[in-house]
Amino acid sequence: MNKTLANIISSLVPSKTGRRRWRGILRYGLINSIKLLIKLHREKTTPTRYFLTICAIAKNEGAYFQEWLEWHKNLGVEKFYIYDNESEDNTREILAPYVELGLVEYVFWRGKGQQMSVYSNCLDQHRLDAHWIAFIDLDEFIVPVKDKTIPDFLRRFEKFCAVEINWLIYGSSGAQKKEPGNVMDRFKRHATLDNIENRHVKSIVNPRRIFAFTGAHEAARISLRAADSHGTPITKNFQLREPQLDVIRINHYAVKSYEEFLSKRARGKTSRNRKNSLDYFDRFDLNDIYDIN
Repeated sequence: MNKTLANIISSLVPSKTGRRRWRGILRYGLINSIKLLIKLHREKTTPTRYFLTICAIAKNEGAYFQEWLEWHKNLGVEKFYIYDNESEDNTREILAPYVELGLVEYVFWRGKGQQMSVYSNCLDQHRLDAHWIAFIDLDEFIVPVKDKTIPDFLRRFEKFCAVEINWLIYGSSGAQKKEPGNVMDRFKRHATLDNIENRHVKSIVNPRRIFAFTGAHEAARISLRAADSHGTPITKNFQLREPQLDVIRINHYAVKSYEEFLSKRARGKTSRNRKNSLDYFDRFDLNDIYDIN
């Protein structure tokens, strides 16, 4: 269904979470939704190949892939579905060893503003392969606080279709230039825990229990409810909830150094066909607290 028409029809639903769910269903298409339900019923006993995977779209992020892949692999991610959005750097070469090992499935994906198209493709291609898929970006690192691994955390959420995990925004730490070293070592200062920007979430979803994403942050569910990181069923949009950072979080290195921010800005956004404004740096350059970990 046309995006505008889906938004108009779903606006008639009283609750905000309900509107988002129906918006996702309508965008996915009623006929497609019915076909999906039939397929999932037919394949309900088909075992998954992986417990936890990650789907990401990236453009010219070659310099950051190794740290990001190794971090999440060491925390229990078994497979990465990487969509290369017309990169012109060394992304393909960096990923080649991981592809050869079977850790990465590489897809070259053309077009601008393709994030939602990529998420839909990933869901359609891998619904039966993975028990959980995390949809995050290359500047986001999942950090379990109370558990040793991400799967240890997720095993408490079997009665949910998705888990929404809050950002913790890391600023530039005053860096103007890109320096050698890993992102997580170079940028150690982050926002106060109650900063409103930390209310943003990213989702880890059970692909057999959702239709599609309604945006980069939330999914339209088929069955069951989504939960916050404390295991509480979600009834309010993430923008209306206080951040939860004590069990698990996503370190979001939104700007890095100013030089890296300008480079990222020049690449453009994978979510829509425009660049971030220069004000974006000021908004996310949050350096209130030094992270001693």
